[in-house]
Amino acid sequence: QVHLEESGGGFVQSGGSLTLSCAASGTISGVTSIDLMGWFRQVPGKERELVASITYEGTTTYSNSVKGRFTLFRGGKKSTVFLQMNSLTPEDTAVYYCYAERASAADVWGQGTQVTVSS
Repeated sequence: QVHLEESGGGFVQSGGSLTLSCAASGTISGVTSIDLMGWFRQVPGKERELVASITYEGTTTYSNSVKGRFTLFRGGKKSTVFLQMNSLTPEDTAVYYCYAERASAADVWGQGTQVTVSS
C-alpha cells in the first residue's frame, strides 16, 4: 500500500511563489513500485489538468501553462517530490493533487491541497 502526504498549499499574491511537497509512504514493495510522481490540478467545473511529472529516472514533463515558472524536483528520497511554483497568477488557483503511478498496480492520489492566488 502507498499513501501520499501533501503539504505547502496556501494563499499568495499574484507574482508570488509557493512550494508544494508530496511524500510517499507505505510498504517497501508499494513505495519501490512507484514509476512516476507528479501533480495535477483542478478548478471546480473543469477537468483535472496535468501540471508536471517526474519519472523514476528523473525525466520531467510540464504543461505548457506552467513551463518556465514551475519546477518539479526530488528531495533526498525518490519518494518525495517538490513543486516549486514561481510567478503565480490567479489562473493557477486550483486544488493541487499529488499522484503516483506504479508498476502493475493502481495509481495513488493525495487528498489535494488548495492554492489560491489573488490578483
